[in-house]
Amino acid sequence: MAQNLIQTQAQKQVQTQRLTQQQMLVVHLLEMPLTELEHSVAAEIDDNPALEVAGPDDVQPADDMHESVSGSDEDDDFDTVNEREERESALDQALSGIGMDDEMPEAAQYVASNNQNADYEEITYGDQVSFYDRLKEQMVDVELTPREHEIMEYLIGSLDGDGLLRKDIATLSDELAIYHNIDASEHEIEHVLHVLQTFDPAGIGARNLRECLLLQIRRRDKSEMRSMMERVITECFDEFMNKRWDKIASQLGIDTDTVKTVHNELLKLNPKPGSSLGETEGRNIQQITPDFIVDTADDGTVSFYINSGNVPDLYVSDSFTDMVKSYQKNKSKMSRSEKEALLYAKEKVERAQGFIDAIKQRRHTLYVTMKAIIDIQKAYFQDGDESDLKPMILKDVADKTGLDISTISRVSNMKYAQTRWGTFKLRHFFSDSVKTESGEEMSTRKIKAALKDIIDNEDKRRPLSDDAIKDKMNESGYPVARRTIAKYREQLGIPVARLRKK
Repeated sequence: MAQNLIQTQAQKQVQTQRLTQQQMLVVHLLEMPLTELEHSVAAEIDDNPALEVAGPDDVQPADDMHESVSGSDEDDDFDTVNEREERESALDQALSGIGMDDEMPEAAQYVASNNQNADYEEITYGDQVSFYDRLKEQMVDVELTPREHEIMEYLIGSLDGDGLLRKDIATLSDELAIYHNIDASEHEIEHVLHVLQTFDPAGIGARNLRECLLLQIRRRDKSEMRSMMERVITECFDEFMNKRWDKIASQLGIDTDTVKTVHNELLKLNPKPGSSLGETEGRNIQQITPDFIVDTADDGTVSFYINSGNVPDLYVSDSFTDMVKSYQKNKSKMSRSEKEALLYAKEKVERAQGFIDAIKQRRHTLYVTMKAIIDIQKAYFQDGDESDLKPMILKDVADKTGLDISTISRVSNMKYAQTRWGTFKLRHFFSDSVKTESGEEMSTRKIKAALKDIIDNEDKRRPLSDDAIKDKMNESGYPVARRTIAKYREQLGIPVARLRKK
């Protein structure tokens, strides 16, 4: 029996969320690191005459953006900021539907609490110690006079993002004399530079590509291959740069197979040694401006404040505000041109007030996020031991602050915290957890630290296999699977046992 199809119309109420222009501004400012925010504020001041910079007499008393966290485990309550958090709830709900690509993958969040065998893809953020700090750490391993120490620090600060020294020695000598009142000869600077060139990674402090490659080659054990590689760079550098391997073979009197082997070995060298230290480390520390300053006192008290940098205190121009009030009282008597002036002034005042509110909301969101991170990772901020970093994902901080996960993600991206132990991206403080074979939940960061310690202390004449490392990890209280050992070893950039043998 055929059925008749009837077309009908019906009303249906659907609730959708769209960000207002003000909410979009808050999101935009929230994503910015401090240096970018400074440029944005300066541009807004230039563009909006109703937005003015407060003078010394206009500065308001300090707000609650400075926080101390005691050495105890009690959580500080957030009652003083609940009212503002309620105002943010609408924004957080709207944020939950956009930009979720910034969030840690759901798979990683799920396995953080449910995976039984750690056989999953881990989110790895790496070591975020700054380039400058990493090289300064190595200064304690060499003997330097106080004068040489100052010269060394200046040389490190003069390296470019690739880890090379582009300035010539004469220029460095002049700068030391002008800026640091150190009358250092070129010979003295050259001596300190040679010490810097012994630091890791190999090639650091080279003045050009040729020197960079030679520094790396000369770190190798003496062999025919090392000798051949050195000859290519010293005797045939132009041919090497132009990839004329046939000419190199002819000039050095070697056969095709040998030249191919030398070629492959040379390709393993790094022309940009600074970049090998990671995203944060491969650039000059002066280009990294921390958004948070965290201080740890000797008694274990952790305090922090938000770095305002060159962002000034802002207020809405009194003249524009008075203009709007005056015009609104006399609307009926106003001419067309006066009404246009009123609309212009009103738009500028509203935009200025909206920008000021967005800046305040950004500071508040950064404040509660950093406070929550310190509350969770208090032990790490007290002693700087990475093994004390607890498992922590975006959701943990979101639950503690009452903010949306995507909001926490935006705060954590491209923001840096300066601590007593170095300058780190906020992502450094996040770590997944893994359930060991005994069922215990443990931080992957802690497991990796134990793994690296075992390998660092092994007998390099008889390096440990992954199975042997697994046994030692079990003895140390880290019962993890062999495949987990292999995966974490690869993520740490540590080769297999036969390649570690010396």
